[in-house]
Amino acid sequence: MKNLKSFTFCFVLLFSFTVQAQVLRIEIVSKPQQHLNDTLFIAGSFNNWNPSSGDFIFKKADNGKEFIDIKGIPKGITEFKITRGGWNKSESSATGSAILNRILNFQRDTVVQISVEGWTDDFPSRPPVSTKSKNVYTADTAFFIPQLNRYRRIWIYLPEEYALSRKRYPVLYMHDGQNLFDNMVAPFGEWGVDEMMDSIKDSRQSIIVGIEHGNNKRLTEYNPFASRFGKGEGDAYLEFIVLKLKPFIDSVYRTKKEREHTLIAGSSMGGLISLYAAMKYPQVFGGAAVLSPAFWIAPQLVKDIQQYSSTIKPAVYFVCGNLESDKMVSDMKAVYETLKQAGYNNLVFKTVPGGRHNETFWKSEMYDCYRWLLKTKTNK
Repeated sequence: MKNLKSFTFCFVLLFSFTVQAQVLRIEIVSKPQQHLNDTLFIAGSFNNWNPSSGDFIFKKADNGKEFIDIKGIPKGITEFKITRGGWNKSESSATGSAILNRILNFQRDTVVQISVEGWTDDFPSRPPVSTKSKNVYTADTAFFIPQLNRYRRIWIYLPEEYALSRKRYPVLYMHDGQNLFDNMVAPFGEWGVDEMMDSIKDSRQSIIVGIEHGNNKRLTEYNPFASRFGKGEGDAYLEFIVLKLKPFIDSVYRTKKEREHTLIAGSSMGGLISLYAAMKYPQVFGGAAVLSPAFWIAPQLVKDIQQYSSTIKPAVYFVCGNLESDKMVSDMKAVYETLKQAGYNNLVFKTVPGGRHNETFWKSEMYDCYRWLLKTKTNK
């Protein structure tokens, strides 16, 4: 996630921690003179890239240096970045250029000393330019979610010939809607799903429904299980999609309503909730694209595969990169094998050399996911 630049770190082994959990300490050794008194935050793969989480605030040591101790990080590749409470106030190069993620192979108690060279908001930026296709619309800027008592923007892509025909189309429901179509609202770059669909000039086009995530609610909305981030709200979120959003889409647009024409897709936490949706509602979703799934946050999922196993088996396409984390491939493989044992036959398991946990990677893989799901017949 996040198109930012890796840095050279000064690593110092930390032997003085007395806690049992492994600890990553980040120390700021220098930063720009501007905003010296602003609170610093860390956002990374360990907190769903939340740039303003109250649980990830830097403290000041007696010597005045700022630091943060982070516990419970899984071993393997960890990526992060420093912010002042928002992505519009994140660290940059000394000239204001965007930088790649800081990357660390975390294996044991470690101290990382870093220098912040600049802040993005201290440099003038060009006005944002919309990159969405003319076939992308806003279905609703504040669609009510009664199950969660929240509102959410809903994006919709209509096929090129939608207005010129009376055809009905399959529907692909996707999470993280603000990242799908338009760089102007996608903080880490868009997937280009609209351009992908525009390039398909045959009967394989679909309507795409993009549901924006709830920012700091994303870790709970996309998780059906309780975690250290709070009570899981995934069941309520999916109930909203199945009982309110889908009926609305089917009533307003010319859709093919049947399960074999209804797909769901997402990455990271969106990958987790997409698989869960296909398992819990196999009569609604005929297939799921599961990209770089955050199975680490939901170890209970393997047990639930048996609980939700039914005679209807949706098709599932799994894909991740081999440079995401030490456990990404193994976690995804464990879920894939459990599904096979439960009788799911229409499955793809794919790992991509050099693939990382970001929008650029998911954009490159979405076309293959979509084409396979659309042509695959689901088992009954």
